[in-house]
Amino acid sequence: MSESTPSTHLNSSAPPRTRWLILGLLFAISVVTYIDRVNISVTARQMMPALGLTDQQMGFIFSAFVIGYALFQVPGGWLADRWGIRIVLTVALLWWSCFTAFTAMAAASDLAGLLGIVGVLALTRFFLGVGEATALPAFNRAVTDWLPAHERGLGIGIAIGGIGIGSAMTPPVTAWIMVNYGWQIAFFVSAALGIGLAAIWWLLARDRPSEHPWVAKQGNVATAAHLSLRPPSIPWTALRKTPTVWWLVLSYSCLGYVAYVYMSWFYLYLVNVRGFDVLRGGYFASAPFLAMLVSCPLGGWVTDRLALRRGITQGRKLVGATGMTLAAATIALGALMESPYLAIASLSLGAGWLYFTIGAYWSSTSDLSKAHAGSLSGLMNMGANIGGAISPTLTPWIAQHWGWPVSLGVAALIALIGGILWLNIDPGKGLHREA
Repeated sequence: MSESTPSTHLNSSAPPRTRWLILGLLFAISVVTYIDRVNISVTARQMMPALGLTDQQMGFIFSAFVIGYALFQVPGGWLADRWGIRIVLTVALLWWSCFTAFTAMAAASDLAGLLGIVGVLALTRFFLGVGEATALPAFNRAVTDWLPAHERGLGIGIAIGGIGIGSAMTPPVTAWIMVNYGWQIAFFVSAALGIGLAAIWWLLARDRPSEHPWVAKQGNVATAAHLSLRPPSIPWTALRKTPTVWWLVLSYSCLGYVAYVYMSWFYLYLVNVRGFDVLRGGYFASAPFLAMLVSCPLGGWVTDRLALRRGITQGRKLVGATGMTLAAATIALGALMESPYLAIASLSLGAGWLYFTIGAYWSSTSDLSKAHAGSLSGLMNMGANIGGAISPTLTPWIAQHWGWPVSLGVAALIALIGGILWLNIDPGKGLHREA
């Protein structure tokens, strides 16, 4: 049976400008999250020789972020469900900005003498991941509360689409800062952006439309009783008995594996394997993320339209399965191309098709349970980052033993498996409930 929606999460009639304000702020936070996540894959070019790190050690440091990010997805989503998006995202932004700054100082800190350089950098990135784990589940909580059901695919596509700009601008800008001022400055600049955005978010955001001053001025003010209601604890029994939840987690794990190939190794792949210099590699490394910027909201809009015409399950399934399958095909093709420019074009299309599915995945969690949209999307995103924790270390290992075409071919196969798993996903039924 489909679960009922508690009154605390019914959408208020917020004016469009207020909804666009929240989406714009979420988009900006998304940009910053991916700047802080991707910058180390560029600075690694100078960090590794400066600190004496090998590819495998750097892969371990990359993975440490993803482990922290994966483990705290569900707690982060629960916090957003329980305490609201305003304070949770403010604290999270400040938290991960501090650890972004500390990444530049960790190797020279007293902790490096105790844990070693690899240990202290891994611990720093782990805690940065803990902070960022709150972001996307809180986005889903915000979209569920602020937008009607027929706009949620587009809404989450816009919010998460900030990764396109964040990830696209990070390689060239970070490379330029690194070449001119040193790799440490890149982390300080990123941290300053996050702290400034935390202040803006706190001033302009509210948990729900009914609480925002722009809405209150129109007389749409929620009662104190309404505002005091909070969702119940996470319904683990219902989650366990709903197969669609676990098929979503498994399929999104496949997406996470492939996504982290781009985030962790694409820049170094262009520089070390395809022969681009540091700055040109930074510019071309932006291409997959620009494709994500376009495809993420586009896929959200398409899944919303299909859901209205063909039902929730078919609307989500068609976009999810098609996008993952096309991603697999274009990644495999790009891995085999001799021309570096054609390879970049094909691999960028692969990233675009991969993120074309984002709206379908995240809207499916809201379709399953509006009251627990943050917690449930956190569970799904934990799956993505379990796959992502494996990817940064396994990708160079496969490449070292069998070459980069095979390593990228494995990523393509995993994307295809993620597409096939969509055949079992049925968000239209909602969470299982005992009769």
